[in-house]
Amino acid sequence: MKNYLDLKDIYTLFETVQKSEIFEDQKMMPDLVPRYNISEIIKMYENKKDSPDFVLKDFILQNFIVSESVKDEMMLQKKSLAIDKHIEKLWDELTRVASENKGTLLMLPKPYIVPGGRFNEFFYWDSYFIMLGLQCSGRLEMMKNIVENCSYLIENFGFVPNASRSYFLSRSQPPYFSMMLDLIFETTNDKDVYIKYFETMQKEYEFWMDGSEKTDKGCAVKRVVKTKSGDILNRYYDDENKPRPESYMIDVKDAKISGNPEFFRNIRAACESGWDFSSRWFKDGETIQNIQTLDFAQVDLNCLLWHLESTLSKTAKLKGDPDLEKKYGDFAVKRKYNIQKYFWDHEDGIYKDFDFQNNKVTPSEHIAALYPLFFELSTKHQAEDVAENIVDKFLKPGGLVTTTKESGQQWDLPNAWAPYQWIGFVAMKNYNFDDIASKIKNNWCSNVERVYENTGKLMEKYNAMDIHSIAGGGEYPNQDGFGWTNGVYSKLKRSK
Repeated sequence: MKNYLDLKDIYTLFETVQKSEIFEDQKMMPDLVPRYNISEIIKMYENKKDSPDFVLKDFILQNFIVSESVKDEMMLQKKSLAIDKHIEKLWDELTRVASENKGTLLMLPKPYIVPGGRFNEFFYWDSYFIMLGLQCSGRLEMMKNIVENCSYLIENFGFVPNASRSYFLSRSQPPYFSMMLDLIFETTNDKDVYIKYFETMQKEYEFWMDGSEKTDKGCAVKRVVKTKSGDILNRYYDDENKPRPESYMIDVKDAKISGNPEFFRNIRAACESGWDFSSRWFKDGETIQNIQTLDFAQVDLNCLLWHLESTLSKTAKLKGDPDLEKKYGDFAVKRKYNIQKYFWDHEDGIYKDFDFQNNKVTPSEHIAALYPLFFELSTKHQAEDVAENIVDKFLKPGGLVTTTKESGQQWDLPNAWAPYQWIGFVAMKNYNFDDIASKIKNNWCSNVERVYENTGKLMEKYNAMDIHSIAGGGEYPNQDGFGWTNGVYSKLKRSK
């Protein structure tokens, strides 16, 4: 099925463009669509590049079509629509169809929702939080489309890529597919959705567990970690160890300072987590050049894989297969035990990531600690400790921040991201901390409403500390659109 553009086929030209930095956003070049056959473009480039009147940017724009960022004209009509009506219209504005491969953009069988701004393709974990809003809007067909698109990607590539671009085919994102099926079931009460996608879930599980049979104690293979005690955990990873096409020069410059031969893979592994970037991954807690994502097993990933194992076991029971029910059920029981064993920090009363190289939890305190509560894997006592930490360190006037450290990275203080407002709300409700849940909801929703009132936009992320400003930090400007914000806001406003 490989009739999409593989950047390896134009790598010399691609690298030249990225190194020249002729485009302000380095994501522009890998998203360009060739006007002509790639071999013809390369031949023209080789013939013309050394001529005195050759201008690289002109050549690119003559031979490639620019894939524009999502432009939402109605965002300029601030205050003309109530926020809920604006979101309802945005679902249509953010809907895309990719009926064929186009440049690096991968075809998908069904329409889908894009996040917005520079993100003009299908993103994996974003789509779960988008589905929350689609559920509120009664858009069941689009919810099913998202599931069908994920299934198509898993069936064709073995996993759901980070996003539907060929240059993302070396990594995934947090595995939310089984959670998406829960949303469909919650909406339709039809258990057949689990049976329909049982083999798809199995295939995704195999992707995350690839290497488990040949992993030595204290080592990792791909996304599988075997602890020094012989227990199996998982980590984020990427199959390639080279600069990201969409952030090429940023990575090249940081790698020179880092000196780590696995720097690029550590960067890419953080992208698979969705947290690109955060002090959560930094050895010194300060600088991206010291990133060490590969040395950690992550609490959020392992909780999501517990859910996948549990869903596989539940579905095997629906199918009348007791052997598979027991197999996946045993995996889920063991993982739940290991989540407590490896990620719980007794001293600080919070879940953290596990540094399997040094056999201890990492120092970073971060909001992914909520996942065991979100999935009701914690004891009441643990939940009380986490809730206390949430109130003391994470709950701010504008919502839940992601970490307790301000590094300039976008997944650090002072930013609040939509997914964790929903995860935090549900986590607190699960253990009857209703007052905290209400504060999370009200603080963040009020922040979203304030920014919308002032700008007419819904943003990718928000500043939770200074509720008079918009969030910042990271490799690119704050994006508007914005899929998961629309989804989580809609769901939270309807939740009690």
